[in-house]
Amino acid sequence: MTVNDIVHKLGLTVFGGEKGLDREITGGYVSDLLSDVMGNASEGDVWITLQTHKNVMAVASLKEVAAVILVKGLKPDDDTLAQSNEEGIPLLGTELEAFDVAGKLYALIKSK
Repeated sequence: MTVNDIVHKLGLTVFGGEKGLDREITGGYVSDLLSDVMGNASEGDVWITLQTHKNVMAVASLKEVAAVILVKGLKPDDDTLAQSNEEGIPLLGTELEAFDVAGKLYALIKSK
């Protein structure tokens, strides 16, 4: 399953990082604590968070996540969006709460 697949199946907004929409997804991780993500997220995960600042993309790049989903209708800061485009890591958005989008993502990944 690719990032583009979940964009369509979950009705996500693509804010930036379109170059990475063909990245393969291997799992998911939900956290708003950057140090937790640095210590525990895996390459290929989709990271679900409410953090919108530039450091999110630095951690996403370091961990080589497939994409980042911002929840609750939050929008990325301008420098976060610029970093997403530069790194080619899709920055996505949803109106859903983290719990809800995590459940839907889990069901998609497990059904493949």
